[in-house]
Amino acid sequence: MSELKCQISNWAFKNREEQEWRPAFVPGCVHTDLLKNELIPDPFVGTNEKELQWIDKKVWEYESVFDVSAELLGHSKLELVFEGLDTYADVYLNDVSILSANNMFRTWTVDVKPYVQEEGNRLYIRFRSPIEEGLAKLDAYGPILPASNDDSVTGGLEDKKVSVFSRKAPYHYGWDWGPRFVTSGISKPVYLRGWSGAKISDLYIQQDDVTAAEAKITALLDIESENSGEFVLKLRTNDGHEWASQVVLEQGAQVISVPITIEQPKLWWSRGLGDPNLYTFTSDLSQGESAVAAASVMTGLRSIKLIRKPDEKGSTFYFEVNGIPVFAKGANHIPNDSFFTEVTPERYRHEIASAIESNFNMLRIWGGGIYEQDIFYELCNENGILVWQDFMFACSMYPGDEAFLSSVRAEAEDNVRRLRNHPSIALWCGNNEIDTAWSQFVEDGGWGWKKLYTSEQRERIWADYEAVFHQLLPEVVEAMAPDIAYWPSSPMQSVTGNADQHATNNSSHGDIHYWAVWHAQEPFEQYNHNIGRFMSEYGFQSFPEYKTVRAYAEEKDMALDSEVMLHHQKNGRGNFLIKDYADRYMKDPKDFPSFLYISQVLQAEAMKQAIEAHRRSMDYCMGSLYWQLNDCWPVASWSSMDYYGRWKAAQYLIKNSFEDLLLSIDQVDNTVNFHVVSDLGESMEGTLEWSLYAFDGELLKQDSVSVAVAPRTAVVALSLTTDELGFYDASRSVLVGRIVRAGQELARSEHYFVYTRQLELIDPEIAVEAVEGSRGLAFVLTAKRLAKHVWVQAEEEGIFTDNFFDLIPGIPVTVQFKQRTADGVQFVPAVPERITVQSMFNYAK
Repeated sequence: MSELKCQISNWAFKNREEQEWRPAFVPGCVHTDLLKNELIPDPFVGTNEKELQWIDKKVWEYESVFDVSAELLGHSKLELVFEGLDTYADVYLNDVSILSANNMFRTWTVDVKPYVQEEGNRLYIRFRSPIEEGLAKLDAYGPILPASNDDSVTGGLEDKKVSVFSRKAPYHYGWDWGPRFVTSGISKPVYLRGWSGAKISDLYIQQDDVTAAEAKITALLDIESENSGEFVLKLRTNDGHEWASQVVLEQGAQVISVPITIEQPKLWWSRGLGDPNLYTFTSDLSQGESAVAAASVMTGLRSIKLIRKPDEKGSTFYFEVNGIPVFAKGANHIPNDSFFTEVTPERYRHEIASAIESNFNMLRIWGGGIYEQDIFYELCNENGILVWQDFMFACSMYPGDEAFLSSVRAEAEDNVRRLRNHPSIALWCGNNEIDTAWSQFVEDGGWGWKKLYTSEQRERIWADYEAVFHQLLPEVVEAMAPDIAYWPSSPMQSVTGNADQHATNNSSHGDIHYWAVWHAQEPFEQYNHNIGRFMSEYGFQSFPEYKTVRAYAEEKDMALDSEVMLHHQKNGRGNFLIKDYADRYMKDPKDFPSFLYISQVLQAEAMKQAIEAHRRSMDYCMGSLYWQLNDCWPVASWSSMDYYGRWKAAQYLIKNSFEDLLLSIDQVDNTVNFHVVSDLGESMEGTLEWSLYAFDGELLKQDSVSVAVAPRTAVVALSLTTDELGFYDASRSVLVGRIVRAGQELARSEHYFVYTRQLELIDPEIAVEAVEGSRGLAFVLTAKRLAKHVWVQAEEEGIFTDNFFDLIPGIPVTVQFKQRTADGVQFVPAVPERITVQSMFNYAK
């Protein structure tokens, strides 16, 4: 008899203090259920967040009444499966206590055969307040543990940081880009599962040694059998490979190991290296003529290694896919919503489509959010996006008592088991920023946390840290996913147990989070001087566009220091940091909507400068993951794409800076360098043309040289002194570089000799015409004078093939609009109903 599942639906919920049950939407949480029942205002609008902090202090009840089919009831085994309960949940079935859950990241399975009846089963779940639970644990623990982003003040708790005691998404308690909504609810599906005889509960394709010649793998099957005996186990792939063997099962749970070799496998490759080929492995367990159990998984065959080896400058830190070094290009990902159950498949597809359009090959799932939904990883698998996977710990110190460690171990095992077949997983990382924040081996290092504690407390806190991140988590990864590396904390230099362990702004080992630009208000130029082996975080803030801002603020709120604008800026002085940097680099805006535009251009220029500095330093630097790709609510933040999926200016410049062939121009004193960076798998030969223009289009000087670049290298193709450029007015001139081959432009870059603030911009008189024969799909833009940061907009949601570019007289730019599809799978060429075009000239005073 085959396995059967029945989804539990028709949920209702209420506050324990009330009598009326209302419809609940599962998966979901109490905040979204209250909103959908019109019992609370939109949490994201205005300052409503403050008025909704009462919700997390209450006890909430959920119930469902369901029937069970005779076929399902006929199974000898009946299990209730809770894929996610957020977080403290007491579960009753027909008035019998069956589960007390305390970790939102776990899957809970309960044998309910003795309690299930054919009709009228009542499943009741009581969610205890995560705040009250946290306060009780804090009282029992003693000192308040560091948790810099736990916004306890907004939560009405003064300085009591309780987030660290609950295995729950840290960002729910607030962060420096997100609100505080400490949710409770049924966060993933609940279903009744019936089976008889035997069950294959897990099929893992362990990749022992994978090369282009052959893939040596081991199929590991977790099987639970009601009876002992001989069975036939068959394995097959979607491309015709088959294996069969006799197995002897004992009564109970066991792991069956089947070694397999596939000759000349179709390898999975990350984006830019080849196709992300996928295999489906199916297992069938039978006895005699009867099929007993089956399972299938999809994976890709590949070798992914983290290469850390000494060299003359320190030690390397890069990923190697099937033997080929990869320069990682991408971003940090946070949950797409404060209420992550609201993230639809379309929103996930849009995010990954944006990553592909932006030339990414890696995303880091940051440790203060959630282990993402299956669809996220599936999309990364299909599109060749590598995933740096943090465990869910960030910017805090955690307890290390037996109950906490037991919960963390079960959480880690559940999630490694769930995710280990995804070929996109490139790294398991223990936590975000805790090693450097505490800096155990540098007395005055870190974020000042150590000074808050006695020597005995410090010893205890660090021992608890090591128990989780240097013992428990690496043990789980080694046991359950041995082909993937583990890294204890990001950033860090190495596991040395001395001062060399902790990362700095210019470490020559490990990875770096570089935040002196922004937090320390250092100039953008510092991106050129603080480059590590792998840049896993750096960033700069901007506002979203006006349409997005108006979704949470009224016209009267359009000021940097308005209550609403300050509330939608979670990084303290963030709004004024943006203004401070804008005053250095940009023109003065003529009004607040203009400031929104200038903030985006400012962010875009910062990210361009950082990314290109990193890429110019390949092979020394082998990764550039900026902070951050997305938002969890509409807000001023470091994101390059706002909450609604609208690309900011930064996304376009990042897209260009991540092109596989990049021409990057930088100036050191009086020398201008033309760098060519190639991620291509073959050599590139062409011509580097450079031209010096006045803003009115006058050609002041030009020349060209031949260039040849080997695969996956960065070179300085040409250096010119400013004297060699001849006479020019720095505030009215632009240097243009192009790589051409056979008349085709392969790469292009512009270089200015002063900041945008000093440029003398006058009305560029931009003209837009439809490209003849394009059926309205493409437009060519020209200008009579320099147009800086040209912003092309359409009424429809989507992107342009290029945007926020500079228009130079005599050098037209052709763009095409690509509409966001309803399913989010991709951007498709479309004819916009109307486009508008503006530039810095329109927004500056």
